[in-house]
Amino acid sequence: MLKRVLVFFTAWMISTVALAATSPVDMLQGASNQMISALKQNQATIKSNPTLVENLARQILLPHMDVPTMARLALGRDAWSKATPAQQQQFTTQFTTLMIRTYSTALASYTNQTVQYNPVRGSYTNQVQVDSKILQQGGPAIPVSYKLVLRGNQWLVYDFSVDGISLVQSFRSQFAQALNQGGMPGLLSTLSAHNASKGK
Repeated sequence: MLKRVLVFFTAWMISTVALAATSPVDMLQGASNQMISALKQNQATIKSNPTLVENLARQILLPHMDVPTMARLALGRDAWSKATPAQQQQFTTQFTTLMIRTYSTALASYTNQTVQYNPVRGSYTNQVQVDSKILQQGGPAIPVSYKLVLRGNQWLVYDFSVDGISLVQSFRSQFAQALNQGGMPGLLSTLSAHNASKGK
């Protein structure tokens, strides 16, 4: 199920790279060109050069996601509060690498999906949910909901759901198994080993 969530997140990554905007919907709707342009410019080498794809994802995607909040929520309140500051930092770093490495392969296989966003209903302050649909040729529309928070003057995504399945909660379930088996040291060791093997 997590794999399915990640696959559909790829369409969001390509079509919704956050830029400064007056509203979260404007940000999501108007931010596709940067990633699409980067992929097209590197089309000849993007599939054969995973490092290039990863670098593009880090440059274009990460600045527009609330990664610290995502990491804290994915680990879970109890595990996060019990972790030392050094463990929290190490987990955030490994969690970031896990996301980027997972998404980079899918980024190279983008097939021109488009996203249709719904206007936000009612008023909001510094947090909002934006509902949308991923439109794909030859298949049904995929409902996706984004949770965003306003940090300064920039809207950042800290979670999203595909067909009602939260990315953060999916990661949390995955990490809970490692925590139960080896605690925080075991989880960090597992993540580090996984990321190192994927980086070769």
